[in-house]
Amino acid sequence: MATQTLGSSLNRQAVLGAGFAFVAAIGFSGKAILVKLAYRHGVDAITLLALRMVFSVPMFMAAALWSATRNHARPIERRDWGAIVLLGLLGYYLASLFDFMGLTYISAGLERLVLFLYPTMVILLSAVLYRRAVKRHEWVALALSYSGIALVFLHDVGTEQKGIVLGTLFVFGSTLAYSMYLIGTGHIIARVGALRFTAYALLVASAATLIQFALTHPLATLRQPLPVYELSLAMALFSTVLPVFLLSFAIRQIGSGHTALIGSVGPVATIFMAAWFLAEPVTSLQVAGAALVLAGVLTVSARAGR
Repeated sequence: MATQTLGSSLNRQAVLGAGFAFVAAIGFSGKAILVKLAYRHGVDAITLLALRMVFSVPMFMAAALWSATRNHARPIERRDWGAIVLLGLLGYYLASLFDFMGLTYISAGLERLVLFLYPTMVILLSAVLYRRAVKRHEWVALALSYSGIALVFLHDVGTEQKGIVLGTLFVFGSTLAYSMYLIGTGHIIARVGALRFTAYALLVASAATLIQFALTHPLATLRQPLPVYELSLAMALFSTVLPVFLLSFAIRQIGSGHTALIGSVGPVATIFMAAWFLAEPVTSLQVAGAALVLAGVLTVSARAGR
């Protein structure tokens, strides 16, 4: 009886974790759609990013206060504060800034595929920084992923959009910043805790974003049409705060490998949401490129999960 109860509990835990991972993936994927819709109202990248952070900050602060007052929360050491600031600037400020700037030039589908390269980029960075050998299956994954990006890039170049190269470079820079953030988080999360670290890192990124806005824009720029506020609020709730914490919960329930596998639905969801909400075309070349990227990332993620 006890064994059946334990098995039932584990099944519920797995289903709940998988559900949270799926919702988080859809939430992250929807960000590009919301950004592109907001750009139609004439708002620039820095203002939109600032509005997103304004709506997000109260929730980040609540999470930080809650995690700091838990029974077993240890005081954060000085070296950890330095790491939180550095990683917050890398993973949430620079990565978001470059991503929003890139979306002013490229399609939502291409943006999500380039961002989804981060597992393969972590492999390359680890090889450079830690002199870690790249395994055969990882070379295969790299070849598949970057061939897929080349196909989608060629598809978008054929649409005669301006600034595709610049936009792709911005999003590639976003992926690089996020990959460096991931490499640096392992030890500090073990000492500080995932929720507390994430909340503080996001507060650092929010502060940096608002400082940049204050230095480059007059305060009156925050006066935007009502749809921009609505889209910014939706971005803060459904594409920032909610998926960040759902992802953390999913990793605790089913592990990072399975969470990453479920997250592979993200780029596919973005392509079809972009077709529905933004009228971006879905072509055979784009689907083939997306399939190659997913195959490459899943090759890495499946091995990591095992």
